[in-house]
Amino acid sequence: MIEAEFWDYDTATELADAVAGDVGFIIESALDARGDAVISVPVDDISMPILEKLAKQKLNWKKVTIFPTDDRLVPVSDPLAKVTPLAKLFLPLGARVMPIGSDTKDYKSAGKAADARLQDLQWPCDLIWLSMGEDGHTAAIYAGPDLDEALNGPKERRALGVMPEPMPKDAPVARVTLSRAAIASARSLMIVTKGDNRRELLEQAIEDGTSSALPIGRVLADLEQPIDIHWCG
Repeated sequence: MIEAEFWDYDTATELADAVAGDVGFIIESALDARGDAVISVPVDDISMPILEKLAKQKLNWKKVTIFPTDDRLVPVSDPLAKVTPLAKLFLPLGARVMPIGSDTKDYKSAGKAADARLQDLQWPCDLIWLSMGEDGHTAAIYAGPDLDEALNGPKERRALGVMPEPMPKDAPVARVTLSRAAIASARSLMIVTKGDNRRELLEQAIEDGTSSALPIGRVLADLEQPIDIHWCG
């Protein structure tokens, strides 16, 4: 079983303050050690208040590269695009915000393009921050025809295109996502989630490991580095 430590908070505000502080510390440490920092973050209702707090920190943002853990294959002007909120927050600070999605219906080609883009970054990432859906997916690693490729593809692959099955009703489009290999390579790894149901789901997925029926359980199974899990009810 992986080494996972839960950090519990009484309120969403406490969680946001703590996670923003931790991410800021990881960025500062990377800047001190290597002169730049590369982080990958989720873009959703839970992460955005945390990212807004992070953006208020006085960091050398010009040396920071940020990209989403996954994105939808829509134009950047579409409300479903995840890179756009990141760009609005961090580009004015001088950070480099890297898109991984593209406006194409050919999700396999989009995945190859995202992978090529990410290969140009310094790896491993200093931080990969994951969220988890109510169906147990993480990043855009969903159940469906591309799950095995996302989990067991070449170790050097950073990203790929995926077609969720069933298609999420709130965003019925294909995605690009980080691969499990990319996630597993991160210097620091964290999950941020809320709610009793998701906590129970995550705990069971971790316990089940490689036999988990949930994508997040399969992603986390046998990870060599510890993972911090931040949660509030």
